[in-house]
Amino acid sequence: MDSIDKLVNIFRRFPTVGSRTAGRFVYYLMKQPKEKIDELITAVLELKNKIKLCPLCFNPFEGENMLCSICQNPSRNKNLLCVIEKETDLLSIESTKKFNGLYFILGGTVATMRKEDISQLRIEELKKRLAGNNFTEIIVALNPTPEGRATSVLVEQTIKTAAPLPVPRITHLARGIPVGGELEYTDEETLESALEGRK
Repeated sequence: MDSIDKLVNIFRRFPTVGSRTAGRFVYYLMKQPKEKIDELITAVLELKNKIKLCPLCFNPFEGENMLCSICQNPSRNKNLLCVIEKETDLLSIESTKKFNGLYFILGGTVATMRKEDISQLRIEELKKRLAGNNFTEIIVALNPTPEGRATSVLVEQTIKTAAPLPVPRITHLARGIPVGGELEYTDEETLESALEGRK
């Protein structure tokens, strides 16, 4: 396998990137001066070396602080927790500027309730987060896909068994987000109405 094919295959592993797009990336890079390639390589290395995960919400961040900027912000509502699938969902919700609570990133969803699927999620970490806090409301903000709905059931069971009494109110985003859609690709207006109409 030559260098072009090797790099095309690497780019094809990126989410939503097919063979054609991967090829375009490679040929674009081939036209760039060496300094630009070096800049890209340095940025990727820094991403791996400088970024760490917040121990409370698992949001990636850079800096000397122990917690991410959201978790350490004193103006955030500490009684409100939003459980989401991935980091890009956090960015989408934050862009609406309508949510002032805290987050917990599960790290994925499960297609079925098999033990091996569940073990890949941060369920044990969620239990610890719940045990140490008195949340009054927890928003289960997972994508309205079959996998998201199955994971929502698991999250709700976890909340009911691990959260201190009284059990916090469990809500879901309103159906402003179409079934089968994803938070990452939802426009701000739809996300805003889904947050405000949660139930």
